[in-house]
Amino acid sequence: MTIAEVQGSEEPTPSKAEGRRSGGMPPLLRYLIVRVTLVPLMIWILVTLVFLLMRVIGDPITAALGGRLSPEQIEERKAAAGLSGPILGQYWDYLRGILHFDFGHTLTDNRSITDIFVVNGLATLELAFWSLIVAFLIGIPLGRVAARYRDRSSDVVLRIFSIVVYAAPVFFLGLLFKLAFSPFGWPVAGRSSIETEIALSNVTPQTHIMILDAILWGNPDYVWDVLQHAVLPALTLGLLTGGVFLRLVRINLIGTLGADYVTAARARGVPERRVIRKHAFRNALVPVVTVMGMQIALLLGGAVLTETTFEWQGLGYTLAQYLIKRDFIAVQGIVTLFAIVVSIASLVIDVIVAFVDPRVRF
Repeated sequence: MTIAEVQGSEEPTPSKAEGRRSGGMPPLLRYLIVRVTLVPLMIWILVTLVFLLMRVIGDPITAALGGRLSPEQIEERKAAAGLSGPILGQYWDYLRGILHFDFGHTLTDNRSITDIFVVNGLATLELAFWSLIVAFLIGIPLGRVAARYRDRSSDVVLRIFSIVVYAAPVFFLGLLFKLAFSPFGWPVAGRSSIETEIALSNVTPQTHIMILDAILWGNPDYVWDVLQHAVLPALTLGLLTGGVFLRLVRINLIGTLGADYVTAARARGVPERRVIRKHAFRNALVPVVTVMGMQIALLLGGAVLTETTFEWQGLGYTLAQYLIKRDFIAVQGIVTLFAIVVSIASLVIDVIVAFVDPRVRF
């Protein structure tokens, strides 16, 4: 048998076989196309569920304003809000409004829901940013320590700590922090003091992100005031996610430390610190990036309780206020935005992970 015959009789490698099954399309590209295609379907299902759940309560106008307005005024409000027609017509108007980023106006104060997204949504984004910083500062270093000293006293303490901060209700942690820090004069409510808020309302251009507005104003006292007000809410919400990161980093770093290439590095005499930092730690972070997409939804859910506890006027706080007022049009719009943000954030995280980890494929 000639060399050419031997080469011709070789079995195709898995990558070649996979390429043939996909019609020559690279696996990464196929994964990205499928993932992007699924996002509109996911958003459509979520916004449809929100619409149907809001209709389960009955007529939102009557639920919010019944007893305070006459029947004639109720009917006028329903006609103005487009709620007097057939349910399918209302559903079509609802979808068309979302496509044009028009979510209507609130019932109780006639405020544009799009304006709520811009003003209060950026406040929630700021809180999520501070919370993620706290989560990374707590979860990743402590996860490394727990993995390095596996099954020792420090590892046991850190595991118990991660379980406690994850299982404890967010509002309970927030109340504990308020009780602990308020005797020392630390700010425990709002995004800034009244003086700072009034001054920053005149900043041009106004970003509605308090720390950026304080930096644009150029007064260090305002920057420090904003940072002080952000500490406790960020610590409360960040501990929840930090507990998840700690356990993830620990368990994945332990698994990575048992890999063959890590054993080979140790056999070459590489110091243990360098083995962890250069060879094991980077690969152990891949699952953490994956879980970040899910943690965004957790942060948004926790933001509702955290913002209410600390009177942080973001989307969570605003949602709670409109729930109290029974303004279900506002609730529908805010919950719809949450669904869209979580879907898009999940897509972005999945794309990042697909580039980082070649094992992630359909």
